[in-house]
Amino acid sequence: MARLIALPLFATLLIASMLLILDRIGRLLDFVVTEGGPVAVVWKMLANLLPEYLGLGIPIGLMLGILLAFRRLATSSELDVMRGVGMSYGRLLRVPYMYAIVLAALNIAIVGYIQPKARYAYEQLRFELRTGALGASIKVGEFAHLGDNMTLRIERSQEGGRALSGIFVHAQTPQGDWVGVTAERGQFLATDDPNVIIFRLTNGTLIHNRKDFATPRTLTFTAHDLPINLPKFESFRTRGGANLEYTLPELATIGRSPTASQELRDASRSEFHFRMAEVASMFLLPMLAVALGVPPKRSTSALGVFLSIVIVVTYHKINQYAASLGELGTVDPLIALWVPFAVFAGITLWMYHTIAHVPGGQPIGALERFFGKAWALLIRYLPGRRAREARA
Repeated sequence: MARLIALPLFATLLIASMLLILDRIGRLLDFVVTEGGPVAVVWKMLANLLPEYLGLGIPIGLMLGILLAFRRLATSSELDVMRGVGMSYGRLLRVPYMYAIVLAALNIAIVGYIQPKARYAYEQLRFELRTGALGASIKVGEFAHLGDNMTLRIERSQEGGRALSGIFVHAQTPQGDWVGVTAERGQFLATDDPNVIIFRLTNGTLIHNRKDFATPRTLTFTAHDLPINLPKFESFRTRGGANLEYTLPELATIGRSPTASQELRDASRSEFHFRMAEVASMFLLPMLAVALGVPPKRSTSALGVFLSIVIVVTYHKINQYAASLGELGTVDPLIALWVPFAVFAGITLWMYHTIAHVPGGQPIGALERFFGKAWALLIRYLPGRRAREARA
């Protein structure tokens, strides 16, 4: 049983994570390139989003792992043999519940502690990209602004940016002076001061103008070091700018704090109950997987697999909507999040009771028959089929 569950479980986790990453990677690449940041930061941003993806991927993986294991046992008649020798569904669910307990503990660690800090790190990377604090690249052939008083343009870049050529620099001082420089080649050099870099220029001309100069001064040089003061960037906010960035203990503390505003308490309580309801629902998934994974006799339909994904995703979306209602104060978060959980638990327990304790019970049997008849009618009235019958 453990081996039957493991393969689809981890395969589903991997596939779900890859699909979500592929969905986001294009937008992140566009964002990073537009902001002029290093492409390597995309992988850091994706790594910080991975805990958020696992928060939904783990329940789906657990559901499909158990469901496909029981479906395989049922379609190969091994489940009938096990039931025939006296093994109840409760006994067969021991191993699935071991998986559920381990994955629920992992999930609460992710959504309770890892995901909030990863979300904050992701938002910090976005902030640094927007402000240029990550070292935004200077685009070749375009005017780049280093702070408010310096403009730089580079014609060509070679050796990964270490050899620059076709350089133009225009800088203005607070006293009203301005300096214009053109040079054949240039290279950026670090200094002991992290806020200052040296732009070493070779074979160029420097023009210096001031209000009291009758004519601008011109200097031709073979080598000239131009100090550049790096722009100062504002600091990123502290963690906790959004409820997603608070850990579970922090949410619980804010939700009970008498000094916090009512809006903040509602938002914190709503996020706390949302995460707890999501984790608690994982203990219902093994029973739901059994009810959906065992098809009716003489049926090989995969309707249960489809329904399992729809049910898990729909419950997740309902919880998100309920959390938004609780955050707005429309409904108490305790009611908004746990009433849907109670309904979900009631449906799951009924479906499990039907298949485990009702002789011949099949909770999705009626749906199987409905979809079977609907498919037969669809095939019967397809235009291509009717044309073939007419020709016959």
